Amino acid sequence: MRELENKRIAVLAEALFEDLELWYPLIRMQEAGADVTVVGTGSAERYHGKHGLTVKVDVAAYDVTATDFDAVIVPGGYAPDKLRRYPAVLALVRDVFENDGVVAMICHAGWVAISAGIVENKDVTSVSAIKDDLINAGAQWADQSVIKDGGLVSSRGPDDLPVFCATIIATLAGHAD
Repeated sequence: MRELENKRIAVLAEALFEDLELWYPLIRMQEAGADVTVVGTGSAERYHGKHGLTVKVDVAAYDVTATDFDAVIVPGGYAPDKLRRYPAVLALVRDVFENDGVVAMICHAGWVAISAGIVENKDVTSVSAIKDDLINAGAQWADQSVIKDGGLVSSRGPDDLPVFCATIIATLAGHAD
């Protein structure tokens, strides 16, 4: 099914991303018809995941704007700790969110959303290791496979990828509440 035809999605990448959390959503969004762009920090043309997979970057965050995308997907792993150090990445995430786009985060990706300043008063989930970080940033955290709060979609980790991707697709296609 091509329910995301004409939707543009950025998938963020940096070194040591969680392999499945980058590749599964990237492929699933392409299958749904979205135009997917891998956006890096500008530190490299290719990044290696925690388990050995690599991804080639299409563009650096400082070369795009929020108006280029309907959604941003932030994978977990160790990459979020690197991603959140780049002002262009944070601006992209914040601006997509503020322009009524979708920001989807999984596992440790909540760190990027915290640094972008978009989690206050939002219902979220994540890997339990960053629960306190999200709460301290003003979010309401719960241990669920996926939580959607407006344009913010969050999941805990690789086991939640099927429902995470389904929720992203439903949200972008206008089928979610």
